[in-house]
Amino acid sequence: MDASLKEHQQQAAVPTAAPVAAQKAAANYKGFVAGVFSGIAKLTVGHPFDTIKVRLQTTDASRFSGPLQCVTQTIRNEGILGLYKGASPPLVGWMFMDSVMLGSLTVYRRLLRDNLFNPPWHPLHDPARPLPSHGHGLAGILAGTTVSFIAAPVEHVKARLQIQYAARKEERMYKGPIDCVKKVYTHHGIRGVYHGLGATMLFRSFFFFWWGTYDVFSKWMKQYTQMSTPAINFWAGGLSAQVFWLTSYPSDVVKQRIMTDNLGGGLGDGVRRFPRWRDAAVAVYRENGAKGYWRGFLPCFLRAFPANAMALLVFEGVMRSLPG
Repeated sequence: MDASLKEHQQQAAVPTAAPVAAQKAAANYKGFVAGVFSGIAKLTVGHPFDTIKVRLQTTDASRFSGPLQCVTQTIRNEGILGLYKGASPPLVGWMFMDSVMLGSLTVYRRLLRDNLFNPPWHPLHDPARPLPSHGHGLAGILAGTTVSFIAAPVEHVKARLQIQYAARKEERMYKGPIDCVKKVYTHHGIRGVYHGLGATMLFRSFFFFWWGTYDVFSKWMKQYTQMSTPAINFWAGGLSAQVFWLTSYPSDVVKQRIMTDNLGGGLGDGVRRFPRWRDAAVAVYRENGAKGYWRGFLPCFLRAFPANAMALLVFEGVMRSLPG
């Protein structure tokens, strides 16, 4: 009788385990799908700001005195579409990158909560306990490292296209993103395509501040304001993105210098200047002092709020609307 009772209990346990696994799988897929829509929203709002940022980061004051002159000169010489130059790789790239970044972020949040911060075997385990804010920050670092393997080649190609100033296509080294990848790969292989990967991973380690503060802002607004959930997503998304850029911007300047550096060799674009991250960082300081690490910050900071506020509003909205 004991044996039959034990068998009955084991059979009864199977249906309860299946829904849990199904719920986890559903939660994982939702993050990847919602990330696609987040990427589209981010690029539509943010790419013109990004073009101005990159051009200011990779030139000195003799070409552009500031963001306003950069905008007016770009539109005058290249038209309004000049602000969307290099948009093709990030259009596909942001959809894919935000899918991987936000999808993996969702997975890492769950893994950290269930295995580090609130494991089921711990005597103080509470199924209702949320992941703490610094846990969200750690998940951000892991997601940033993961997406860097996609982001590095996309941002590398985008940056090279953005610093082509000739209005006529025949005067440019690269006709477009595919041509850029083809030429770089032909002369420098996969390492050339992934030029700047280390700098990209360092830059994205600052996702700790983005996702940590996103949780802090979200909890504070939920507790102390009467705003709706979409409004909280919008404001927390925009403000946390600005915190991220305030902490990470100098590393982004160095990353852009590395990605737009001459690769040399058969490519025929000149002699490489920055073989190491440190070389690029020192060059920025020698050219403009400490303020060089903040060149182009204004358009980046102005872009951070609307682009990421809209991206997080879309992401969280899609997450809520998807079944599972």
